Amino acid sequence: QVQLVESGGGLVQAGGSLRLSCAASGRTFSRYSMGWFRQAPGKEREFLASISWSSSSTYYADSVKGRFTISRDNAKNTVSLQMISLKPEDTAVYYCAATRAAGTFDGDRDYDYWGQGTQVTVSS
Repeated sequence: QVQLVESGGGLVQAGGSLRLSCAASGRTFSRYSMGWFRQAPGKEREFLASISWSSSSTYYADSVKGRFTISRDNAKNTVSLQMISLKPEDTAVYYCAATRAAGTFDGDRDYDYWGQGTQVTVSS
């Protein structure tokens, strides 16, 4: 199993940047594909980005492509989401997720483990 804890959320003005981090427990983090999702009030959870075990593959939702970058550091058991050019519509709770399956995945049902989330609020 793996436990995930997100950090780095907060309040930022439109056009600003934030970097979210997700710390994972366990010694086999390098064998988990990772993803980032978000959920705004009253909306369904939305896929943002996914990264494979070795970072050889990444996959992004069209809505964030070019603005968000996913990366991981297997030595530190962390996965990050760098966000730039933030918009008020990016306001949501952001979650990281993990799956033992190899590859990149954009469905929330593909992931087995989830963090508690971190709030990101973008003011206009």
